[in-house]
Amino acid sequence: MIKSRLCDLLGIKYPIIQAGMGPFSNNNLCVATANAGVLGLLSTSGLASKDTQPWVYKAFVETGEANPDDDRARVLETVLKRTYKLVKDKGGIFGVNVMVSQEMLEHANIIIDTAIRVCEENPDIKNHFKVIFTSAGDPIGWNDKIKGAGFTWIHVVPSVRTALRCKKAGVDVIVASGHEGGFHTSWEPVHSMVLLPAVVEEVSDDKTLVAGAGGFSDGKTLAAALIMGADGVQMGTRFLATQESDFHQLWKESVVEAGDRATLVARGFVGPARWLKTPRSIEHAQNTLKKSPGVFLGTPDDYTTIDMSLIQYENDSIKAVYEGNKEKAMMAAGEVAQRIKDMPKANDLVQEIVREAEALLRNVPQRLLG
Repeated sequence: MIKSRLCDLLGIKYPIIQAGMGPFSNNNLCVATANAGVLGLLSTSGLASKDTQPWVYKAFVETGEANPDDDRARVLETVLKRTYKLVKDKGGIFGVNVMVSQEMLEHANIIIDTAIRVCEENPDIKNHFKVIFTSAGDPIGWNDKIKGAGFTWIHVVPSVRTALRCKKAGVDVIVASGHEGGFHTSWEPVHSMVLLPAVVEEVSDDKTLVAGAGGFSDGKTLAAALIMGADGVQMGTRFLATQESDFHQLWKESVVEAGDRATLVARGFVGPARWLKTPRSIEHAQNTLKKSPGVFLGTPDDYTTIDMSLIQYENDSIKAVYEGNKEKAMMAAGEVAQRIKDMPKANDLVQEIVREAEALLRNVPQRLLG
């Protein structure tokens, strides 16, 4: 059986992280993947969209069996307790994904404070709710709150420089996310084959683990990451296209139907984003080139300088997904979408990934070392 330091640290069976994807919830997907033996992550971006994208908020609340009239903290508490109830008998391990960018700081503090309170009030939850996964922002300043509460802290990075900043901040697991990843991606296009080994070389030691993200979808790519020195991988798009995924059926089917050269990059909510290639997303990319060219030049802009029509276009396109309007919809996905051809159950997917990786790793010495 494949076992890595990530398994030992978190108590999971397999060194795989199911990404905390947004904007839709993944409340049911998280349960399914945690029960399949990997780290399941709850997305929390939908929780912040009650006023701006009520259709996304509605999906988050309904799949989490929460009361839509409750405040954000109470809704999240309900979701956390529901997740715990559904994974505890199978020993599932889960966490929450929290965006800590400047645009999301108020939301981030509500999420993390609620997570801490729920665990303090229900001690057994800590045996299953083990991870705070931060993204899209600076890790400095979060150590005392997250690790002080006993959580394992994971943060995702797009570069060696930010990986070193994570190490300085005290992050336990650094996820090196290559530019081929789906939805929110980095301003500079450094891909996994370069980024992952570079981050491993710079920060991996007895206190800091590294996982890869961006382009990982099966046993071949898991085995490759482990051989490059990673402790595991994160998969987003691959888990999005599963039967238990909470994402709209249109989104899931669009991933499965994607072909060769299936994605492009255009402006997203917190920077560059990778979308499935459609007439709608091509138009968005053209508008991005005119109104936010830094997306293609590695020059960040923010809400004080960006033409907000780009953000509104994204919001309208996500709403179209919710409504099942394929013509106006935009669906985010990683480059790996072109390799995804089916929509299995999460447990069947995990077992197939692990079987393939184990077979490949056993065969490496015989095939290559003589």
